[in-house]
Amino acid sequence: MRKSTIVSLFLSLLLLALFCGAEDSQSQKKPMTFMDVLTLNKIEKFDLSNNKQFFLHEISSLEWEDNKRYSDLYLTSVQGGEPKQMTYTKKKNETSPQWHPENIFFAFLSDRLGKNQIYFMRPNGGEAWQVTEAKEGVISYGWNKDSSFIAFLSGKDKEKQLWLLPGSGGEARPLTEHETPVESWFWSPNGESIYFIAPDKYDELEKKRREKGFDAQIINPVKIPRHLWEIDLETKEEKRLTSGEDFSVQPPTISDDEKYIAFIGASTDRYASRIDSEVYLLEMESGNVQRLTQNQAYEYALSFSPDGSWLAFSAPEEFTYMRKIKIYLYSLGGGEMISLPRDFELDARLSFWSEKGDTIFFNCLEGTTYNLYAVRAGEGSPAMKVTDEKARLSASKDKETGLILIRYRDPHHPSDLYLANMKTLKRKERWIRLTEANPQVEEFALAEYETVTWESSDGQTIEGILIYPLDYEEGNRYPLIVQIHGGPASAYTLSFSGSHGSYTNVLAAHGYAIFQPNYRGSSGYGEEFRMEISGDYFRQAFDDIMSGVDYLIKRGIADPEKLGMMGWSAGGHWSNWTLVSTDRFKAISTGAGAVNWISLYAQTDVQDTREFYFKGQPYDNWDHYVIVSPLKYIKKAKTPTLIHFGEKDRRIPKPQGDELHMALKKLGVPTEYIVYPAMPHGLRNPRYQLIKMRAEFSWFEKWIKGKKEWLDWKVLLETLDEEAEPEKK
Repeated sequence: MRKSTIVSLFLSLLLLALFCGAEDSQSQKKPMTFMDVLTLNKIEKFDLSNNKQFFLHEISSLEWEDNKRYSDLYLTSVQGGEPKQMTYTKKKNETSPQWHPENIFFAFLSDRLGKNQIYFMRPNGGEAWQVTEAKEGVISYGWNKDSSFIAFLSGKDKEKQLWLLPGSGGEARPLTEHETPVESWFWSPNGESIYFIAPDKYDELEKKRREKGFDAQIINPVKIPRHLWEIDLETKEEKRLTSGEDFSVQPPTISDDEKYIAFIGASTDRYASRIDSEVYLLEMESGNVQRLTQNQAYEYALSFSPDGSWLAFSAPEEFTYMRKIKIYLYSLGGGEMISLPRDFELDARLSFWSEKGDTIFFNCLEGTTYNLYAVRAGEGSPAMKVTDEKARLSASKDKETGLILIRYRDPHHPSDLYLANMKTLKRKERWIRLTEANPQVEEFALAEYETVTWESSDGQTIEGILIYPLDYEEGNRYPLIVQIHGGPASAYTLSFSGSHGSYTNVLAAHGYAIFQPNYRGSSGYGEEFRMEISGDYFRQAFDDIMSGVDYLIKRGIADPEKLGMMGWSAGGHWSNWTLVSTDRFKAISTGAGAVNWISLYAQTDVQDTREFYFKGQPYDNWDHYVIVSPLKYIKKAKTPTLIHFGEKDRRIPKPQGDELHMALKKLGVPTEYIVYPAMPHGLRNPRYQLIKMRAEFSWFEKWIKGKKEWLDWKVLLETLDEEAEPEKK
């Protein structure tokens, strides 16, 4: 036998052994359950020590018996290593960690003895000690630059004021005695004063009438302007910095040299929408307030360059609603406003500046991934891709140390935080892992993800994600669940499925393939792709989805006789449109989806989005609003449909669910309707999240796989007890 043949045979056997080994390893892991989805830990607030040695972070965990999440603090060395748990209070919260500026100890808020108070603790452990005894608890806190003082906000209603105590602890004394409540605040860069926002008046009568039971709700009440003030620590004198009835100051940002403060001014018109806000610039020396924008677009992410030469912010191109997001630069030395980057079709949402202030970094959605990009701070500059991960990541810069914190997740790894610097930023293998919030995931059998593309009815290439069932074997067909994302200006990405909205690993464990199409109207594919559904909301996007289904059937993966669909918000809109457009699906689960765009226009809290997609108000474009309403075609509905709505949803209010359910009942279409008490547009209650997943899954099992029961509450409760048992241990 020739030497080359022997080598080739050896490599083949080695690969076969490795494959079998990986398969055996996967078979030894357990499938994810609904409870596994709910009990994933979440990384909340965090702080990096100024000496670049330690990283503090807050992790919240679900306590199933209480139906609540509780937080504890963890400490990690920036050299890497296993995180160390610092607090252990049962069914209490330790939150908002902050390092002392000299890194001697750290502070946090805890409700271990009742209301939130400030505690100090040393990084080597030991007992924490209580620093404040605020009667109404502490709302927020922070040290000044030289750590000589720590300020905190405390009080309820009108009594919310700022207090001050020595930086290492001591007696607290009131700092502000403002005639109205302090709503938000921040230290000046030099640490000698505090800036705060407060309303111009406090309506005592409004409070009294509600306390006396006269709590009738006035719709669109008069808005009281909120304005910016400064208080000097030495003199205790308060100075008003903004005034007038034209705008309310939103949380501002200040330049490092303290020459300027920039803020978003929200309109005080009682009927104004969220897009009726503008960018303002306050010159500290003169006190002059300059309005920099005048448009019908939403600006955000205000940020001064480190050298104080630029003010940057993000907004739609040409300040036109729903166009691609650009970074705008306003020269503080004078000159025209410029936008960045050049010839870039994706959204540039400003994140942070380079140390020299010559480069701006931004997180960007591109297809099914989020990565970090950069652009030079000069007119005509192109975008440069910094990271290139098949994942969803977002990067931010720690102001004090200049280090980069990266939140990273991919289909096999839930969200964790990593540390990088400018030299290591491009290569993930050089990042330092700071957190390990969910080590239990290593025990789970997770589904394989594939980014797929196909050709839609008009020849356009569409992209999406296919998730394989755990028992996938090539040549076999599987039931397919089509998941439609919300937005619709959003997208499915290569991220970990850790929510009640998709729970793909649970579905995959039960033999389902899952399809997540990024249909026309999605973000991450350029401005034209996203805006194309304006004036033609459902037609082409529906073809995008269905041609993707046909593509998976043609590939031999999806069983054409076992199709299901689910979606929430815009995903609910498309699910409802699918209901009246085809009978190819065996089951549909629709959450917070519209069926009557005319009635929704007045019911919802957002009108500008409807006006964009449906080309004006219904009073001017009545027929079009009717044509795109699934209710018009409801007699075509045949698919068994499960409906979900939050009782207090203001975005897509419950009456939309009432209209759909009534129609399906009267037409004899199999339907069930679940209303979640007190829930807004998203389900925040863990038990309701579990009901949603269980009910939805059972609906598919019944109508796609032919199981007898839809939702047996006895079985559900027994299963809950079994799944919750490991947590009790």
